Amino acid sequence: MPEAAYIVLAAVCVLMIKHTAADFFLQTPYQYCNKGIYGHPGGLLHAGIHVALTPLVYLVIAPASLLLAAAIAAGEFAVHYHVDWAKEGVTKGNGLTPQTSGFWHALGVDQLLHGLTYLAIVGLLVWAAS
Repeated sequence: MPEAAYIVLAAVCVLMIKHTAADFFLQTPYQYCNKGIYGHPGGLLHAGIHVALTPLVYLVIAPASLLLAAAIAAGEFAVHYHVDWAKEGVTKGNGLTPQTSGFWHALGVDQLLHGLTYLAIVGLLVWAAS
């Protein structure tokens, strides 16, 4: 396997570990209880934690510029915040709970969109490095 493939896999791995930490270990009730209220500091804080931890991937693939790093941060913040806000709107608006399949469908789509965001981040870093 080419060295570049190992670098890409390592970068995705770092982002998935970061995601797990931010979504499942660092997220407090203040954050997850308020993500469905647009503009609430709890949801903003949650997205901010994700953005604050994303530079860990720069240990694997350095951004070509500070402008690119800032664009990645802004883009990730906007996407992460709005994906979480929309998922909360769907689940609460439809009365979905962990006992309903719709809740798990919404959570699955939420996690998929976050994962695809990480693939886009890695893709941007690789593109800019080449």
